[in-house]
Amino acid sequence: MSFALPIDAVLPELITALRRAGRAVLQAPPGAGKTTRVPLAMLDAGLTQGRILMLEPRRLAARAAAERMAATLGQRAGETIGYRVRGASAVSAATRVEVVTEGILTRMLQDDPDLPGVGAVIFDEFHERSLNADLGLALCLEVAGALRDNLILLAMSATLDAAPVAELMQAPIVTSEGRAHPVTPVWLDRPTGKQRFENALADTVLRALNEAEGSALVFLPGEGEIRRVEALLKPQLPADCTLAPLFGAMEFKAQRAAIAPVASGRKVVLATAIAETSLTIEGIRIVVDGGRARRARFDPASGMSRLVTERVTRAEAVQRAGRAGRIEPGVAYKLWTRGEEGALAAFPPAEIEAADLTGFALELALWGAEAADLAFVTPPHEGRLAEARTVLQMLGALDDKGRITTHGRHLAKLPLHPRLAHMVARGGPSAPMLAAILSERDPLRGAPVDLSLRLTAAQGRPGGHEPHQGTLARIRQDAKRLAKGTRGHGPDGLGVLAALAYPDRIGLRRKGEAPRYVLSGGKGAVLPEADPMAGARLIVATDLDGDPREARIRQAALISEAELRDTFPDQIAWHDLCHWSRRDNRVLTRQQERFGALVLDDRTWPDAPPDAVALAMLDGVRQLGLKPSPAAARFLSRARLIGQDFPDFSDDRLMATLGDWLLPHLAGIRTAADWKGFDLLPALRARLNWDQQQKLDRAAPAHFRTPLGRDVPIDYSGERPAISLRLQEVFGVTSHPKVVGQPLQITLLSPAQRPVQVTTDLPGFWTSSYADVRKDMRGRYPRHPWPEDPTAADPTLRAKPRGS
Repeated sequence: MSFALPIDAVLPELITALRRAGRAVLQAPPGAGKTTRVPLAMLDAGLTQGRILMLEPRRLAARAAAERMAATLGQRAGETIGYRVRGASAVSAATRVEVVTEGILTRMLQDDPDLPGVGAVIFDEFHERSLNADLGLALCLEVAGALRDNLILLAMSATLDAAPVAELMQAPIVTSEGRAHPVTPVWLDRPTGKQRFENALADTVLRALNEAEGSALVFLPGEGEIRRVEALLKPQLPADCTLAPLFGAMEFKAQRAAIAPVASGRKVVLATAIAETSLTIEGIRIVVDGGRARRARFDPASGMSRLVTERVTRAEAVQRAGRAGRIEPGVAYKLWTRGEEGALAAFPPAEIEAADLTGFALELALWGAEAADLAFVTPPHEGRLAEARTVLQMLGALDDKGRITTHGRHLAKLPLHPRLAHMVARGGPSAPMLAAILSERDPLRGAPVDLSLRLTAAQGRPGGHEPHQGTLARIRQDAKRLAKGTRGHGPDGLGVLAALAYPDRIGLRRKGEAPRYVLSGGKGAVLPEADPMAGARLIVATDLDGDPREARIRQAALISEAELRDTFPDQIAWHDLCHWSRRDNRVLTRQQERFGALVLDDRTWPDAPPDAVALAMLDGVRQLGLKPSPAAARFLSRARLIGQDFPDFSDDRLMATLGDWLLPHLAGIRTAADWKGFDLLPALRARLNWDQQQKLDRAAPAHFRTPLGRDVPIDYSGERPAISLRLQEVFGVTSHPKVVGQPLQITLLSPAQRPVQVTTDLPGFWTSSYADVRKDMRGRYPRHPWPEDPTAADPTLRAKPRGS
């Protein structure tokens, strides 16, 4: 090691900690040199006779770290220092330090849990909290506790809050305070406002190149933004300035060129988060941080992931700025103001909190453990883990008890998402190529959604659209690797293959002109109206934007109904449906042939059982509400007066128990109009047995019988029971009638049925107000009797004959 790095000062302390405890957490700022120094220091110290595995989150970082360490030893990668990543490796029998991507460790553990030949595992850049790193650490901790007490574990991070990880690992923390070189931050004087992001960033890059020396590393969220900023900068950069994009979808050769030093002049590297960690780009003294990060967010409600662009966190900003100080003092230009920095979140979310957990759930099942059995810094959300298990059961990878099946074990061995692994395992010879296409970025950006166009391009046949050659090269390479060891004897139609991977995303076009689809999993999706596939009846949506309301379809394959029936014969069945329709305000009875949420055939069901219709009508009642007739309303008022040992006739209780008391009376009722004419009284009265009905009639009678023998309904809905009747009908009544222990409120009416007096004291009325009423009424109604002494008169409803 010919030059000193800040990490060198703490290497003795780290080696001592690893000797004593067998594990440690190393916290070192960006640029301290931990990635290239620590594995070599462990090797020199002879901590283990086994290989040292170091995990990196990205392929480019893994290869670059291995090559840099090998160069330090004066060797090439594949000798003492080697690497293994997807699609490439450089290892030999002499390899002592092997740099691998994180998923490779999981496969090694699942194949042989005691990790034969491995003496130490280093989790580099653990602050990124990838799903594979979290799972790998959890499995290694269990292995170290149960099988390998001599397995050395080291987690290294630049920005991580180390305490929770150290507590989980029961390990000491070793901290390197030193930074390779100072980095001066430069913030905006004012927010960018309405200026387009790419324009603001390009302006900042030009300013940085004018104010500072050295090459520049510019952080952007994705390839699209990189290409737009590249187009803005090209005509404005000095002639001696090289512009180099750097993102994950590029060929490795182009990625290496982007991080290689230039022979002369300056370089501007436009990079995604791929350049945040474990990469040293020669000559970088300037960082321009656009302040945005693109993350995959999984929405369990839609069952889909989508990429979202968010503000960077403070930890990410620190990590990015540190790239400017690896070789010399540098400067970091930030596309936000100093005041805005305080509003940034501290750390990005762990991938286990935001990602699709289907593959994770399969690994747990293969390990034979529940998530709660393992030690995670951030435990997975149980609800989302249950959603993932549902997908695995749908694919046949788990049985109905959640245990891994033979098919599931086979899927776990394939380096694919379980959906695509299922397609490769069950499909024909085109499946590996299709799996590679669906695992990569779209090679035909801007082309119609038809997946067959991508397959045509990958197979090298002309298709009329210009593909991204680097992406196609990776697709072909991955397809060739996937094809090894697969049988390929299953169905090979493109739509069928896509349906095997996405049985819950088979779409049936809704009625109407717009190309909207209901997916077999129950969600909605929409095609661009101008797309050639917009008229298709049945499709399989293989790529959606993840909108939880109505996802936009970005890639899809055609499938015929015959293919659907041949592929899923056991999942297509007839269903008898009897339900209340809010739209039609009636009970609908249908017989439907369904695949998931898709209705393939729909017929009327004329002989639906009356019991089923009545049960469906209950939902209609819940929507329409109870609408008692006047007689039923009076009954309810009476019944609610009775207290203990009597049924509860409150509205809430009646609605909650509709099935108990109303259902037997709904024969023939199936529309809102039927319900409007339905009399609730018999059903309500049927809630009472004979003794209860007698008690009700005694305590709160339904009618008051007048002296003439006429029954007048008693209204119990007010503060006290009340009736209305003609004044002449109570002549001769000398004591006021009572109901439920209180005086009956009587509204006395004129011969024209208009109120003339309201009283709860009829004798008092006769002796007081009656004389005034009599005086007024005699002139208006001379043909009706108005005796001076109403208490001595006979009740009557008759009038005097005309002329008398």
